[in-house]
Amino acid sequence: MLMQDGQVMVSCLLLGILLDLALGEASKFHPLVGFGNLANAVERWLNKPTASRWTGALGWCLAVLPLVGLSVLALLLAQHFSMWLAAILHIVLLYFCLGLRSLREHNATIATALQAGDLPEARKRTSYIVSRDTQDADEAYLAKASVESVLENGCDAVFATLFWFTLLGGLGAVLYRLVNTLDAMWGYRSTRFLRFGCVAARMDDVMNWLPARLTACTYATLGKTRLAWQCWRRQASGWPSPNAGPVMAAGAGALGLALGGAASYDGVLETRPPLGEGEMAKAEDILRALRLVETGAALWCGIALLAVLFLSGVMHA
Repeated sequence: MLMQDGQVMVSCLLLGILLDLALGEASKFHPLVGFGNLANAVERWLNKPTASRWTGALGWCLAVLPLVGLSVLALLLAQHFSMWLAAILHIVLLYFCLGLRSLREHNATIATALQAGDLPEARKRTSYIVSRDTQDADEAYLAKASVESVLENGCDAVFATLFWFTLLGGLGAVLYRLVNTLDAMWGYRSTRFLRFGCVAARMDDVMNWLPARLTACTYATLGKTRLAWQCWRRQASGWPSPNAGPVMAAGAGALGLALGGAASYDGVLETRPPLGEGEMAKAEDILRALRLVETGAALWCGIALLAVLFLSGVMHA
């Protein structure tokens, strides 16, 4: 259940990543889309004006625990019949939870549109991945939005998913992605979600704490290392999210870009803390950010493989 065999775990990890790269995001029905519909139904049912944090906790349990229970049951049944069947299920679960290829597909099109000078297309594509206003945005604003999205989602959709898969197999990947998705839907500091979404936000903070810092370390290692560490130390604490701060500050520093700052949401201009240091983002920087995430994923795979080979050698010595 916990995938104690390291060689099997690493094999499933690599095959899950390869499956994601080969197939990309499921086009007709994605389990996380179905989960989003369930979460919306639960929220409409429970989130009344009198809702409390306890109501939000109940909603979180109703949305997350049944699907986690089904995953546990499916893995136990698969393991009962065949080790290979269980391994295949772990791989499939990782595939559905991972977003490495979709991260490139959603953001590379923005870079392509910007490089072609097609601002209307770039604005439309950017509006698909961020909640900020894009209708009157220029190249620098759109490139900044995309780079920030790549860096943050590199943690959520790639590194944190791989981290929890490494610990708990397919079950860990499923649990993390459900928690992360629910935070994205309920974890707002608005009047509607301030109390109801509190538990969803805190659970995501807990599950993302270590993966976020490992992601920041990965960005720093593969980019402008000294600047990344300096930006992490100086800027992360000023960001509203305790986990997005280290990820995005280190990522911006690693790329040598100045991110953060002003952004418009529903016509309201918000000034956010600065991230990184250097030039303003351009179209090609979106591709640089994607390469940073992809190289980081390859690095994690290499470390996992070397760790298994080392432990295997020690055990057989």
